[in-house]
Amino acid sequence: MILHGRAFVDGAIRDDILVTLRGGVIADVAQHAQVPADVRRVAGIIVPGFIDVHVHGGDGADFMDAHDEGNARILEFHARNGTTALAPTTLSSSRADLQNAVEAIARASADRGAEVVGIHLEGPYISAERAGAQDPKSIRAADIHEIAALLAEAPRLRWIITVAPEIEGARGLMEHFRDRVLFSIGHTSADHATAVAALEWGAAHFTHLFNAMTELHHREPGVVGAALTSVNATAELIADGVHVHPAALRLAAMALPHRIALVTDSIRASGLPDGDYKLYDHDVIVSDGAARLLDGRLAGSILTMSRAVQNMVELAGLPIETVIPLATEVPARILGVAGRKGKLEGGYDADVVVLSEKLEVEEVIVRGYEV
Repeated sequence: MILHGRAFVDGAIRDDILVTLRGGVIADVAQHAQVPADVRRVAGIIVPGFIDVHVHGGDGADFMDAHDEGNARILEFHARNGTTALAPTTLSSSRADLQNAVEAIARASADRGAEVVGIHLEGPYISAERAGAQDPKSIRAADIHEIAALLAEAPRLRWIITVAPEIEGARGLMEHFRDRVLFSIGHTSADHATAVAALEWGAAHFTHLFNAMTELHHREPGVVGAALTSVNATAELIADGVHVHPAALRLAAMALPHRIALVTDSIRASGLPDGDYKLYDHDVIVSDGAARLLDGRLAGSILTMSRAVQNMVELAGLPIETVIPLATEVPARILGVAGRKGKLEGGYDADVVVLSEKLEVEEVIVRGYEV
């Protein structure tokens, strides 16, 4: 398959690009004024496939269900919306439920769905005060033995673990696994000093920046301040226009260039009509583009990566050339697959998305197969 048109290559939208796909990889990317007659001409923009480091579900299924068929449905749904690789994300739960979910994720596959390249444990080692839509009964002290058992289920995948650094055992957990796990600061009541200390213990990422963490104040910068002034850490943004104000989306992208990863934090309701849904043990109501608990607290999102990209352009006012890496190159780096995903480059996986002029998904190719 050979695509021809405008494409995001080497940090810019360039004209007359030929993208040749062969055997599940990108065989060549080159600029040609003279184009063979048998190529597929693209009217929109050719971009790398999107990569989501924080996704709970979609199309009626949740990774916490630990159902193989449901997991395949999630992977296929997000692939249709431009996500070609992702990290299934769990929630605070019982030990048995978490173990079952991880085992199911480890064996998950979808022939033409997004590729599972990591696992993100969002809890259970978080702050009860900042639990958000997570189950407070399942929150517990950090446990090195529990994590060791879980890591053994999927040793070849990239692991992200969201931890509140102020809880019991957090420092020991980070220092013990810092070479095997990407620790992310999130769902936390930590002050600025504790968050900065956690970056020394081994944390290098922030879970959904601004949400479920101590806010930025000029006399107590909080966890948000620690993120925005960090040197190397990366951070997630839920760009649905509900979780974070457009001005804050723009601020974060400008403050942390090449270190923001757009995420969906999507739940099973993503792709489905408004109504009542479940998020682990919680009842969730989806209405007016937001998912909330019965008390009004946000409960994940119904976002897709393609919509997140649109929102960063339309709401945050950022140029598309700035936004595309936030959905491709940065998450690829976070998930340890930057050598084969996140760019249109020879030798990379044939994960390609064709966007319309309005940045809507027109075509998705995953590992060389059309979705």
